[in-house]
Amino acid sequence: MMTRREAIAKGVVALGTVGLHPPLARAEAKPVIIDTHTHFYDPTRKEGVPWPGKGDKVLYRAVLPAEYKKLAVPHGVTGTVVVEASPWVEDNQWLLDLAKDEPFLVGIVGNLSLADKDFVKNLERFAKNPLFRGIRVNEGALKTALKDDTQIDRLKSLSDNGLSLDLNGGAETFLAAAQVAEKLPKLHVVVNHMGNPTIDGKAPVEAWRKAVAIGGDAGANVFCKMSALVEGSRKRDGMAPTDLAFYTPTLDVLWKAFGPDRLMFGSNWPVSDIFGKFETVYSLAAKYVKEKGDEAFAKVMGANAVKAYQLKPRG
Repeated sequence: MMTRREAIAKGVVALGTVGLHPPLARAEAKPVIIDTHTHFYDPTRKEGVPWPGKGDKVLYRAVLPAEYKKLAVPHGVTGTVVVEASPWVEDNQWLLDLAKDEPFLVGIVGNLSLADKDFVKNLERFAKNPLFRGIRVNEGALKTALKDDTQIDRLKSLSDNGLSLDLNGGAETFLAAAQVAEKLPKLHVVVNHMGNPTIDGKAPVEAWRKAVAIGGDAGANVFCKMSALVEGSRKRDGMAPTDLAFYTPTLDVLWKAFGPDRLMFGSNWPVSDIFGKFETVYSLAAKYVKEKGDEAFAKVMGANAVKAYQLKPRG
């Protein structure tokens, strides 16, 4: 029998799949594909939802896994990491309950305020569930936290529990990620939405390029999601461009800084629906990465998610 090293070299075993169970692993010799950024919610609940607003004609509706799977599975997606956008503490439990009987949901990134006096208690509660893989905070909240020793200790409690920190914001998110990485080198930090650059088909602005480079140099524990790609575009006729060349100048900057080992695919569905179809979102990312080779594809489209979020097999 071949050794694991020989099998990988021959392409028999996809990178990042050995020892895992579906949907983190597949029996056939194809890479795991994990969408690292989706949102699920249900405004029809008696308590409603804090986001999105009732006036949003695209997003204000029940958004649940069955709909997403119809869009994603035909493209080979095998699972998704769900990011909680609601600031309500109990909505973290709502997502965990949703994932309980839906194996396609391989991880939950929760929403807990670092300034909340009950942060540690809430974190310990949710961390007991192996599907809870970390929290997301906004750039501004993190800047405040980094000036407060108590909140820095709360950030450390994430890494102590094998959890990650997602960051959302502008270009300065990369700089904040670098600060966190310096203070807490064991904490996995994930920059969301590429720092939300404006994409216009041309070379990105210098400030964003410099920030990306600093984030990329921060260390092996800093990752970046190729998410909100179509959201960053300047819409043409109401929808984002579908030609990869339009996005390549931006993606090339990210690739140079983070490479195949620390970039991850994320759709940002259903928010992406405002700008383009899921098929467009997936195809743009997949085509770009595929051109870098099969090994790069396996990492960026799946294996890096397993690494960044320390995803655990579902029995």
